[in-house]
This record gives sequence, structure tokens and C-alpha cells, in this order.
Amino acid sequence: MKKIPSKKITPTPPKFNMMWLYIAMILGFIALNFLYNGSSTQETSYENFEKNMLRTGDVDKLIAYNKGNIVEVEVYIKSDKLQNDPKYKDLAPSGNSLSFSANKGPQYVFSEGSAEILNQKLIESQKDMPEDMPKISAKWEERSNAWGGFFISFILPLIIIVALWMFLMRRMGGGAGGGGGQIFNIGKSKAQLFDKESQINITFNDVAGLEEAKTEVMEIVDFLKNPKKYTDLGGKIPKGALLVGPPGTGKTLLAKAVAGEAQVPFFSLSGSDFVEMFVGVGASRVRDLFKQAKEKAPCIIFIDEIDAIGRARGKNSVMGGNDERENTLNQLLVEMDGFGTNVGVIILAATNRLDVLDSALLRPGRFDRQISIDKPDLIGREQIFNVHLKPLKLAEEVDAKKLSAQTPGFAGAEIANVCNEAALIAARKNKRAIEMQDFQDAIDRVIGGLEKKNKIISPEEKKIVAYHEAGHAIAGWFLEHADPLVKVSIVPRGVAALGYAQYLPKEQFLYTTEQLLDSMCMTMGGRVAEDITFGRISTGAQNDLERITKLAYAMTAVYGMNHKVGNVSFRDSSGESQFQKPYSDQTAELIDEEVRVLVAAVYERTRQLLLDKQDGLIRIAEKLLEKEILFQADLEEILGKRPFSNRTTYDEFVNGGADGGGVPQTELPIPPMPEETQNSEPSEKLNEDNVS
Repeated sequence: MKKIPSKKITPTPPKFNMMWLYIAMILGFIALNFLYNGSSTQETSYENFEKNMLRTGDVDKLIAYNKGNIVEVEVYIKSDKLQNDPKYKDLAPSGNSLSFSANKGPQYVFSEGSAEILNQKLIESQKDMPEDMPKISAKWEERSNAWGGFFISFILPLIIIVALWMFLMRRMGGGAGGGGGQIFNIGKSKAQLFDKESQINITFNDVAGLEEAKTEVMEIVDFLKNPKKYTDLGGKIPKGALLVGPPGTGKTLLAKAVAGEAQVPFFSLSGSDFVEMFVGVGASRVRDLFKQAKEKAPCIIFIDEIDAIGRARGKNSVMGGNDERENTLNQLLVEMDGFGTNVGVIILAATNRLDVLDSALLRPGRFDRQISIDKPDLIGREQIFNVHLKPLKLAEEVDAKKLSAQTPGFAGAEIANVCNEAALIAARKNKRAIEMQDFQDAIDRVIGGLEKKNKIISPEEKKIVAYHEAGHAIAGWFLEHADPLVKVSIVPRGVAALGYAQYLPKEQFLYTTEQLLDSMCMTMGGRVAEDITFGRISTGAQNDLERITKLAYAMTAVYGMNHKVGNVSFRDSSGESQFQKPYSDQTAELIDEEVRVLVAAVYERTRQLLLDKQDGLIRIAEKLLEKEILFQADLEEILGKRPFSNRTTYDEFVNGGADGGGVPQTELPIPPMPEETQNSEPSEKLNEDNVS
């Protein structure tokens, strides 16, 4: 067998870190400056030197040197004199090594006109000194330290300052080598480029529940891959597509799938990446972004949260000020569809605030398509559950269809959160597989919040909560158009919820007057149950009353469901009348009065229903106090089958079939609503919040 020689692997030398060089230079500068300027040398005159040092025998030596046209003389004092003589206390060493070396001298310095004058003065001063006192003469030295002192005092600090400035600029700019990293490249685009070398591993198979939106963007991707199929017929590629929808519905995920499928350069950035405190930077970054895109064409630019720079112009502007955001938007409008041409550059953008965008940004030619991404329906939620359930270890009983039916109104992000919470709950309980009960607990946590097991509630408060939730359950059970109850609990959850009831509403987009009134009666059930049971009311119905009041005003002033107010709608969708009412004071008084009449009628209707079903109310409340949590089967055991033939969305979707299953409808002794509330005009879908 032929032996294959192994390659010798040469270790890569560690990369030198410039930061340590800068630190060493700064420390060296501090040390040199300390040593150079740390001496305590004092200037004096020859007269003072002669009288207080030379004649007293304190001088150890003199060193003289030429400094230009004069003679500089350094005076060194004897060390014993420095330590013992009080007149030298300011020059005495402190014991520190650096300080001691600095105080070795010279201690004084004085100047003379020439060497002859200095020598003559020294001779004259020492004529009459005692014979035993040694004579002092100057020792001459050659010195050329002018440039060294100049370097240490001026050049070296300048070098240190420049090095420090360069270091700070590199740190502020994100390091060397970046495309827009340096401070001088602040106007460069911050877009992240994905191409063949850095492709995203997300495809349209990873996007579920957005079939219509996927079809729209897949056509854009197909045009980039096969442009001849469209151009042969004279078609043009759309210049831009705007993804619009509530948070968590998958707008950014769909854009990632486009990046993974397109096989063309993909620029990704956020709207806030254009925003900067410096004037003109945003517009400069827009120009640089489109310049790069034209060089890479055909390509796609994705701007997430475009409302950061795309807000309508002219609102809340300061007189005389320079609005950097408007300048950025103007440049973006010009680059998208201005005098120049952008052949092969497609703009994708995402936002959940379409109402605040500038109209010039939304016109055809810039964003030709507005792709709506709504919360998924039953089938869409099932597909999303199937995507998020793939990596989980599941028990055989887990069914994505049942989970999708139990989570109405959930967006894709909330479904992903439910799956993750279920896995965490199962792991906390040391299970080998995630069971259906873990998903139920996860749904409860997402809807109602974290269970507060240690929350101390008095027996009186617990009883009030039990009757309050029982009132909701009775009203929902015996009202035909109310959402059927699935689960009721008096276990405290969340920040302030002492109990909650979970319902499964029918998935529909139009509501009749009867459906809205039954929904209001069901919401009023908790307040009425407290009143007829205890003869007093509590603050527990605050959230219920908010929902009832909003719905009553919507029926009266928005949906045209009131006989006296008429078929008018005062909803201002454009936001132009946000500071004034679009109706007179007389109409406002009429609306307020009709809302009060409607809410009072709802209260009386709910009160009569609960009085007729008071036995069931008491039994449900007592059962809640005993078990704390009741399910639909428990209500059927206490109250019997629901007296209506219509099936729930959950039952129809999970068990199949459009009819069958229920008990025939029976008449209930419920007083009718006032005549003006009997309109059957359809309304828009109001609220999918199923927690009371």
C-alpha cells in the first residue's frame, strides 16, 4: 500500500493586537514625562547660591555647560544637608524610588554670561573661606539635549494623541476592514449582502400558513430566475412589493425565504439603519445602497420596518428645522422611481403600520404590490404547527389539527412560542416526550399568563372570583350566539388576573347584531353574578366593562346598528379628525345616551338569565371552589348539553361534518332587547381575545 505523506501543518501566528501597542505607548509617555519633569530643580541667582550654599559648605559639586550664548550651572547639594537642614526640606527625598532618583540633583540651577565670569566669581567668593573647607570649582560638560527635550515635551505627546485618536476612531467605526466601518465611511450603506457564498438556508417549505403571500413573492423569484418567460409577452417585473400585516405573522420569515430561493444577491437591512444623528447621512446611505444594488443587478433589496423612515411627510415638523428622516425618505423615493433607472433591482419591504406611510411611497411604480399577511386561519395554523412540531419529540396523542382549533387568533410567532413552552414544560416534568397536556398548559400560559401558585387570596375573594367566572360560564352556555366555554379557572394567572375563562369563537369575519348582543351579555355575566349573589359588586369586572363599552360605542357610532342614531358611521380611518369630533354636540349626547340604554338593556337581560339559571350558577361556583378548574365536560355534567344545534368550529374542524351532534334549540325565558337594537346589519370582526 502506498503511503500518503501527511502535510505539515504550520501553526498560524497569533494576530498582533494594536490595542496593546497603544496602551504601552501611553504608559511610556506617562513614565518619561514623569521622569523628565519630575525633578524638583529650582532656579536661583548667584548671590543666593554664594550666600546660602557655597559659603555654608553645602555644595557637593557644580556642573556647567554651554546653553546657547550663556552658561548654565547645575548645583548639587550634599545628601546629608538635604536630609538634615530645614532650609532644604522641600528638596528632601520622600522614600519612593522614583522620587529619590529624581531628587539626586541638580537641586538648583543658575545662569552666567560666560565661563570666565563664572570662574572669576567662584574664586572671589571662596577667598576668605576657612582653610579646612574644600574649594568648589565647576566641572564642564558637553551637552546636546535640546532636541531630546523637545522630542519628549512636544513631539512624543503629539504622537501619543494621534495614536489615541486613531484607536478611538477604529473602535467607533467597528474595527478595520469593514465596508462602512471607519468614521469616514459613515455615509456608507449598512446593508448585509447575501449571495452564493453566504446563502440563507430558509426556503418556501419553511413558510406555512401564508399560501397567498407565498404565491405573490414566488412570482417575483420566478421572474428573476426566468425573466424571458415574462418579457416575451411584454411584461415588466414589479419594482417593489410591500409586506403588510400584524406583528408575528411571518413577514420577515417570508423575506428570508425569498433570499434563500432567489439565487440572486440579496441586500437586507432595517429602516433604522438609515437613521443617524448627522445631517445627510441617511440620504447618503440610500444612494450607496442603490449604487451597490445596481452593480449586483439583478438583485433584491429588503427593508424591514420601513415605517422608521417612510412616515408621511409634513406632520409634526418643526418650523425652520432640518428633518433628516424626510431627507432620507425623499432620496429613497428618487432612487426607487426617479429620473434614473433601476433595471433589475426589486425592493421588498415589511411593516405593520401601513397607515403611517407616505402616499408617495405606496404608489404603483415604487411598491406595485401590497401583500397582506394576516393571522392564519384554522388550516394555516395547522400547517404552522406541523412546521414547529417537526424538531420536537412528541407523544402519539399530539394532534396538530386539535391544537390549531384550540388557538384561534394566534399568529405564527405565538404558535412557535406555544410549541417551545410545551417542550420546556415537559422537560421540567422529566418527560421523555411532549404530551397533549403539556401543550394545553402552554396555551394557558400564553393566553392567561404564568400561574401564580404562591399568591395568597382570602376565601372571600376566592368565592367572589368563583361566582364571577361561573356567571360568564352560564351566560355563554345558554346564549345561542355566544362563544361556547372550553375551560374556566380560578387559579390566579398573570400580573393581576385572579381567574379566567377560555372560549373558542367561531372563525368568521362578519357579525350580526344578535351575535354582538349575546357576546356583550356573556361578558356582563361576571358583574351580574356578583350582584345577584352577594348584593354588592367588586372591581373584578373592570376589563369586562371596558370591552362592553367599546363594543356598545362601535355598534352605535361605527356600525350603524342603532335606530335613533341611524345608518351612519363616524369612524375616521384617515385620522384627519383626531383632534375634533366629526359630529355635533347634540349627536354626541345622543350617542352617549343610546350607549347607556344599550348597556342597561344588556345588564337586565343577563340578570334575568342568571336568575332563571341560579341553581346552575351556584353549582358551577361550588364546583370551581372545589376543583379550581372546570372543562366543557364538567359543564355538560352539571348543566346538561348545550340547548342549541349549532356546532362549534373546533367540533366541525376536528371531527368533520357540517351538521349533527347537538340538542335541538329550545326557547329561553330571556326578555327581548329594545326595538332599536334589533338591526341585523353585519359588522366587522371585533376582537379575538378570548380571556375575560
